[in-house]
Amino acid sequence: MSSPAGNVPVKVVVDRRVKIAEVVLRCVICGLGILVSVLVGTATEVKEIFSIEKKARFTDMKALVFLVIVNGIVAGYSLIQGLRCVISMLRGSLLFNKALAWAIFSCDQVMAYMILAATAAAAQSAVLAELGQPEMQWIRYVASMGSSAPK
Repeated sequence: MSSPAGNVPVKVVVDRRVKIAEVVLRCVICGLGILVSVLVGTATEVKEIFSIEKKARFTDMKALVFLVIVNGIVAGYSLIQGLRCVISMLRGSLLFNKALAWAIFSCDQVMAYMILAATAAAAQSAVLAELGQPEMQWIRYVASMGSSAPK
């Protein structure tokens, strides 16, 4: 079976398009991972309270440190896999090894769940930092102690 453009088999044309799409997606993931790491890693906020200046950095919140580290790992992994795709396209080789395909798929899944976990942890920490946890606030604790609470 040949493609309409010439005597190139359809399987090779489809595989080449899939490889190009994979390289593009991996480059986008790599770029976004680096962008998030740089933006979160360089962000600071300064708040002044009664002439005391407090500078907040991403290292003050462990969830943001985890987010930066995971984004760096995912960006590095995507870069390596993107280079693997480019090399296999240049050589013209197809991925025939089923075990390697499963290993790549499994690593992709691990990276996806790592970035999901890091984003969820950062979002939860941001919400807790902004709104607080009413059950853990001092007033509720004092009220639960009743008359035995220190005054």
